[in-house]
Amino acid sequence: MTATTPVRRGAARRAELENGVVQLLLSDGFAHLTLDDIAAHLRCSKRTLYTMAGSKEQLVSAAVVRFFRTATERVEQAAAAEGLSPAARITAYLDTVAAELAAASPRFLDDVASFAPAAEVYERNTAAAARRIGELIELGVAHGAFRDAHAGFVADLVAAEMVRIQRREVRSKTGLSDGEAYAELAALVTAGLSRSA
Repeated sequence: MTATTPVRRGAARRAELENGVVQLLLSDGFAHLTLDDIAAHLRCSKRTLYTMAGSKEQLVSAAVVRFFRTATERVEQAAAAEGLSPAARITAYLDTVAAELAAASPRFLDDVASFAPAAEVYERNTAAAARRIGELIELGVAHGAFRDAHAGFVADLVAAEMVRIQRREVRSKTGLSDGEAYAELAALVTAGLSRSA
């Protein structure tokens, strides 16, 4: 047994706990949970949670950041797959956003919208996603795959709808989940950019 084995085991346990917090919050939300509830669910002590964050708010913020970071990595991988047409890249991007958000319960998304630090993380990720969609549109226009659309305008429309989705406005107006709304957005954008549109 090497001297680094306990350190590696400690790092693995910490990662397991961090992932556990993310999964708990995604399924149950967080506004109603106490640190005692979280510790009980993860089968650890509250003291252990305090080694991860100084407060429930910090623990929640870190978990929300972790969720969006992991989701962003998967979204980018999907859009970067070899052999995809520009339209398929946009569809893959927004469909993967939808799939990642499908793992989040309505309670989690409502809690994120109501907790300013978490809402800010979601908003930053939404803005970054909209910028990325703009890049994908520009690429498609440049390669002749899309009609000569104003990429900045289309990206701005996408950004506006993404913000509405993030703020839970689309859900309240249409009943669509965030994931369903992203899937509809992907279909509209790619159809609207089609050369036959």
